Amino acid sequence: MSHTILLIQPGNKPETRTYSDYESVNDCMEGVCKIYEEHLKKLNPKSVSITYDITQLFEFVDHLADLSCLVYQKSTMTYAPYNKDWIKEKIYVLLRCQANQRQ
Repeated sequence: MSHTILLIQPGNKPETRTYSDYESVNDCMEGVCKIYEEHLKKLNPKSVSITYDITQLFEFVDHLADLSCLVYQKSTMTYAPYNKDWIKEKIYVLLRCQANQRQ
């Protein structure tokens, strides 16, 4: 479990920047999925359920002005930065593991 800070900037304006912190990388990746789900709910307020595939989620990530993570490294007591591609890889692994557990 490594403390993880998610830095997100949805729009081009700097004032759209925000951050969230999580107890682990997996919690952070679930947080990214929840951000996308909230985005979908705003776009489809009358929908009872929201479904999406990983391609749509990754398109959302790619269209954000900025998205990165800072992950605590216990050995050096510092935070290491990670970019969108790393985040997408971690989301893919997380969702694949969740899908395998359901089978």
